[in-house]
Amino acid sequence: MTTAPHSIPQPNLNLRKPVEGAVVEHHGEIVKQNGDASWMRSKLALAERAKDHALDNKLYAPWAGRGYRNLARRWLEAYRDDHPQMIATAKADRKAAKGNTTAEAGAHDLVKERRAEYRRHRLIHLGKTAGWSVAGAAGTTVGAVTGGLWVDLAMTIAAYTTGIYHGRPGANGQPDMPLPSPEQAAGSDAPAITDDSRRPTDRRPARPQGEEDLVTVLIKAGIVTEAQRDETRLTSPIRTNGPGWTATVELPPGMKASAATSKAADIASALRVKKTRIELKADTSDEGHEGQFVLWVADNDNPYGTGKKPSQLIEAERWNFWRDGVPLGGDARGMREVLHLMWSSLMVGGLQDYGKSYLARLIAAAAALDPHMRIVLITGKAGPDWAPLKGIAHAYIAGSSPDRLVAVHDILDETIIDMQDRGERLERLFEEDPAACPEGKVTSEMARQPGSELTLVIVDELQELLDAAALTKVKVGDEEEGGGRGRSGKDVLVEKFARFVRVARYVGGMGVFITQRPDSDSVPTKLRDVCVKRGCFRVKGAGSSRMVLGDDVVAAGAAPHLLGEASKGVVVLEQGADEGHVTLKTDVIDLPDFKAICERGRSLREEAGTLTGAAVRHGERASEAAESVTLRSDCLHVFDAAGVERLRPETLTTWLKERRPEVYANLTPESLKSMLRAAGVGSPVPLGAMDGLVNPRGYKRESMIRPARP
Repeated sequence: MTTAPHSIPQPNLNLRKPVEGAVVEHHGEIVKQNGDASWMRSKLALAERAKDHALDNKLYAPWAGRGYRNLARRWLEAYRDDHPQMIATAKADRKAAKGNTTAEAGAHDLVKERRAEYRRHRLIHLGKTAGWSVAGAAGTTVGAVTGGLWVDLAMTIAAYTTGIYHGRPGANGQPDMPLPSPEQAAGSDAPAITDDSRRPTDRRPARPQGEEDLVTVLIKAGIVTEAQRDETRLTSPIRTNGPGWTATVELPPGMKASAATSKAADIASALRVKKTRIELKADTSDEGHEGQFVLWVADNDNPYGTGKKPSQLIEAERWNFWRDGVPLGGDARGMREVLHLMWSSLMVGGLQDYGKSYLARLIAAAAALDPHMRIVLITGKAGPDWAPLKGIAHAYIAGSSPDRLVAVHDILDETIIDMQDRGERLERLFEEDPAACPEGKVTSEMARQPGSELTLVIVDELQELLDAAALTKVKVGDEEEGGGRGRSGKDVLVEKFARFVRVARYVGGMGVFITQRPDSDSVPTKLRDVCVKRGCFRVKGAGSSRMVLGDDVVAAGAAPHLLGEASKGVVVLEQGADEGHVTLKTDVIDLPDFKAICERGRSLREEAGTLTGAAVRHGERASEAAESVTLRSDCLHVFDAAGVERLRPETLTTWLKERRPEVYANLTPESLKSMLRAAGVGSPVPLGAMDGLVNPRGYKRESMIRPARP
């Protein structure tokens, strides 16, 4: 008869008899025990269940098999140690140092050094393994040849119990095998005994303690099956990463990473955490492959915090949009992210009031501080959000009325023609001097030449523009002169946006399109597909996430639909690079700071001579308005100095010349009347009897305070 090793844990049958009215747990509810009968049923049921459990596992074969799997896994972990991750970290440092010669050289040497350490570690580990293997094989061979039956039997039992010991419940970080409740074993309604000292007080989920735990989580999440447990492994230990922990998982052969990255909510459920804590990405590192993914789990439900971080652009005097990109914000681990928009366009979607305008404002601010950036602003709603851009924007269109839609079509046609002209100039330049544009696209030096500035088209409230355009008909091509009914204004507008993105890419044109209702109507696939970069704030469902980011990106783990209500300012950004998407919280520029940035941007453009279009006309109107305010103020001073409420134009002209001769030396009564009309004061009015005249016309003091509307 085979007996279980003494080290195998046995069920604890030492149940204390409860007193009348003691607290117990029954089917997950706290109730009171009402006598000795229930207590006795519980104890007998547990004893019966322990007997069955021992009989079912009398040979402990599953434990032995699992024990040797654990030993093999430990050997592999020791063989790798932390060296693959150390090498990957060094490679990431080398990539981050690109462009800094000294730092890049140091990072390159570090990669070589860590690879050499890994080779030495493997040789030593293999040498030790070979030594112990030869010694063990030799001892086993000698014992089998020279020993008798008892020696063979002893070696067999030793090998078997070794497997049982290393595969027992609780070994290798595994949880104890769960036992059914006494009432389930007895088939009765007897509740399980408990008291306040044994009831858990902290139900927060613990971090998985090892590979076995994490693979169990994947099984519960429905990503792999129990039969695939041995083929699922971690390529690096579970480790702390910022305010959370991370692990890299290799799935069984034939399974793609997307089988896991699309199941963030299932993993969150298996881990007993909120879905907002989970980040999943395919492993795109040098050591990764199509069946490997990276899991990161935050320590709290909102790892991005609730505070606002002011953008560094608020204090910047000027910016190089081409070289420095747009500083966006930081991810949950504190890594800063920069958006480089050159050679691409951006589509942004999400629910209202979750940060889309703040993201677009960051891009606009970086462009405003570069005097060699031309900005075209189109928004479907009038309001103060973009008003500061009026002083620097080449074109500024706000609203979705029919006349505004006509203006949108006109500026798009004008901008597309400008982009095509630039392309033709590049073609001629390449024919004359191929070295001037070796890649066939605009260079940073060309972008600083007059007329060749980088062009940024910002389109906000896209859904409003498209909804309004859908109510109109636009004649295109031959229909402009004929009597055709025209095409849907929405279709034409979408085609023009997409065409701008296509023709502008290599000649310095970029587009940013923002919509707050991500569906098939507000995010036309014809436009989304030409936008290489895409960002999505919180949305209601996976369908909306796919509508903005695309099916492949969501399948790779991007999950803006899992963001919670507290995730304001958090965006999932897909930049079209091999690294995949990133989730980050954007920095903030409030409207007063944005206004100050745009004022600096106007001064920079005036110095560089790059102020164009609507910004020039806006400046002229602003100058005229300032002159009008000054004139009314001077007139008001004359009234107050004389202590009168009425003045004829002739008298007012004389006294203005006396007060400020350097400004009003050539002023005449007729020119004063014209200037006051332009300032909103209006024409002279009857004053009543004064200066020996019956009813002369002139101006009253109150008109200088509250000018009439033109």
